[in-house]
Amino acid sequence: MLEVSHLTKRYGDKIAIEDLHFTVSEGEIVGLLGHNGSGKSTTMNIIAGCLSATSGSVRIDGSDIVESSSEAKSKIGYLPENPPLYPDMTVNEQLIFAANLRRIPKQKREEAIALACEQVNIRGVRRRLIKNLSKGYRQRVGFAQALLGEPELLILDEPTVGLDPRQIIEIRETIAGLGKTHTIILSSHILSEIAAVCKRVVVLSNGRLVADDLPSKLVAKMSPEGKLVLRADGTPEQITAAVRAVTGIKSCTPQVSPEDGQVEFILETQSGEDIHRPLFFALAEAQCPIRLLKPLETSLEDIFLQLTQDRRYEEAN
Repeated sequence: MLEVSHLTKRYGDKIAIEDLHFTVSEGEIVGLLGHNGSGKSTTMNIIAGCLSATSGSVRIDGSDIVESSSEAKSKIGYLPENPPLYPDMTVNEQLIFAANLRRIPKQKREEAIALACEQVNIRGVRRRLIKNLSKGYRQRVGFAQALLGEPELLILDEPTVGLDPRQIIEIRETIAGLGKTHTIILSSHILSEIAAVCKRVVVLSNGRLVADDLPSKLVAKMSPEGKLVLRADGTPEQITAAVRAVTGIKSCTPQVSPEDGQVEFILETQSGEDIHRPLFFALAEAQCPIRLLKPLETSLEDIFLQLTQDRRYEEAN
């Protein structure tokens, strides 16, 4: 559906994005991640045809965004971070205006608007002035604009920025529903949002591609080897003594879980050692039954920080 090939954008001596290359298949929901200034919005603006690239190409379902602009753009629905809405228009007037810009024939216009309103659940506010709507509803009107004409590819740039928790959940549910019938690229810095709706993540740092994979595979790749999380009944002193007596365990460090406040232990094992059976028997003998034993996984937040650290500042220092 989407092919981004060797995309570069320069502003004089400043490089906004450099040699980006990735693809998005039909029906995928892909998250575009990166710190502020990483090039996310620039990339999305180029994909949507709102900004020209210095070099490289973007193809939408085989149509080049520059050479076959009209054909490519007809397949795109774009929701920028700040939806372009006229506050003194009613929702209906705004959508009629947007439908005309998309060159939807007059005889099909009402049907297209009704369908878009149905998809984002704003049928009840069509006659209200946009300036009187909450930010969440204004965001939905922006969604409806992007959906007019049933485009195959939706580009959503920070769709939940500035919303309250309830509105974020509502917009997230809307995106998940739209993902059943559309291909979606979603830009966000809210990692829980990305993890909840995206099948794959593309990570940018300083305008460069640093990762392109499933969230679960990124976690597996970047989690430390040879470390386990243990929970068991008993006092910390009993558990520590039993664990340290097991051959193959290098260290046993207690910590308080940030999730539920319970004490757990981080075990570091020697390379290649399988300590599960001897650990079970050691703790059973100490009358400290195991409640939990699993590999230590790096959180998506930690992975994001590792991948998007600003190397230019590091080099400058």
